Amino acid sequence: MTVEASYRPDHRTAEPKQFLHFIGGRFVSGGDCFANINPATGGIIGQVHAGGRTEVDAAVAAAKAALAGPWGKMTVAERSMLLHKVAAEITRRFEDFVEAEMADTGQPRSVMEHAFIPRGAENFGIFADLVKNVPTESFMTPTPDGAGALNYAIRVPKGVIGVICPWNAPLLLMTWKVAPALACGNTVVVKPSEETPATATLLAEVCAAVGIPDGVYNVVHGRGAGSAGEYLTTHSDVAAITFTGETTTGATIMRAAAYRIRDVSFELGGKNAGVVFADCDFDAAVDGIARATFINCGQVCLGTERVYVQRPIFERFVAALKARAEALTVGMPGDRTTTLGPLINHEHREKVLRYYKLALADGATVVTGGGIPQLPEELSGGSWIQPTIWTDLPGDSAVLREEIFGPCCHIAPFDSEDEAVTRANDTEYGLGTTIWTRDLARAHRVASRIEVGIAWVNSWFLRDLRTAFGGSKQSGIGREGGVHSLEFYTELRNICVKL
Repeated sequence: MTVEASYRPDHRTAEPKQFLHFIGGRFVSGGDCFANINPATGGIIGQVHAGGRTEVDAAVAAAKAALAGPWGKMTVAERSMLLHKVAAEITRRFEDFVEAEMADTGQPRSVMEHAFIPRGAENFGIFADLVKNVPTESFMTPTPDGAGALNYAIRVPKGVIGVICPWNAPLLLMTWKVAPALACGNTVVVKPSEETPATATLLAEVCAAVGIPDGVYNVVHGRGAGSAGEYLTTHSDVAAITFTGETTTGATIMRAAAYRIRDVSFELGGKNAGVVFADCDFDAAVDGIARATFINCGQVCLGTERVYVQRPIFERFVAALKARAEALTVGMPGDRTTTLGPLINHEHREKVLRYYKLALADGATVVTGGGIPQLPEELSGGSWIQPTIWTDLPGDSAVLREEIFGPCCHIAPFDSEDEAVTRANDTEYGLGTTIWTRDLARAHRVASRIEVGIAWVNSWFLRDLRTAFGGSKQSGIGREGGVHSLEFYTELRNICVKL
């Protein structure tokens, strides 16, 4: 490895950037390089340095040293103050983060400005405050001599946390893990997705600027198998692993974590259902399902790919959702008129198109979409795809069973509440659901019966960061958010004092 200067990405220029590792407070090169592609245009943003065992070993060693150094000696209040500075610096450099993530993901400016970047900053603020107010437990214990004993618990950091990040909301989903990990006194080695390296690298600049000690936040770029991801998840000095991504990758990481019995926290795939009752606020329900289906070009683990609509409003709902889909506008991410971005790359587009073809083979009625849109020359190299709606698929179709992760959904009618719940639960996944009804009693009944980690009523993607978040069944292990994040990122230690 050779030391390089920190780089400040400016994706508004045509000059390719160098995405370097950040290890022990320094930007370093190392490993072979591969191109980072803008999915909106197909153009090259820059070159990503692919780390291997050498870079991972160095990052984990730096993280361990930071635990024994100033970071490990800081009080909770001191750590909290630094994390608030991180949040403020992200906000100060807001436009840098927006530009970087637009280039990496191709998603519209509106998504970056109103959701992904602000929430990334907010994660640091919320956990900086939360960690200062978490109680533990204490008990007076009787003893044979009558004097008693005092048992009390303290929370201690687990150590070096391996953070494996996805590409669909890079800053938001990375900081959702990094912020509570650091708040609890751990150090981290982050392996961003190879598709979206920019904001993890920008966050390294932020941490250095506000005085986060060297080695607390480390970034090693690269791929998964046989690269940085594999070496990080199998490293003997990594105390715990947290991952957001597809279920098959989660299973691979879980096998790696079994070595030396490390804790894991997983948010995995989903095949989420939306349930729309005839008594709903119709316009709000259409808007909500449209957002849940098409935002981020459908690349949201909580997105809705199965929609069940009560029969009296079924035809009207299908027509209204069709109109919403056809009103979406493709364009350059920075254009204010753009409302639909591309898929992350051509490989993923081919996967989604295979499901589009399979839906036809299984007898689907295509309400709208089903292919690749007509594009201007500047976008012709991008990984664009049409938002798509189907009806009339049989229940055993793979299109209804497997996560597609694209801007598509199938809509089917239902008659009774029990039928809706049964069909919503007919999946191996259990991440989220969205329910639309004006009947408060029904809302509570249905929300409690659908087997998911989070159920939204008359809303979608509305998050209070203090609440538990995670999936059931094949959608994950553990819960994040609020004190639940702190439970994963700390060990409870009991101290027994004989009086």
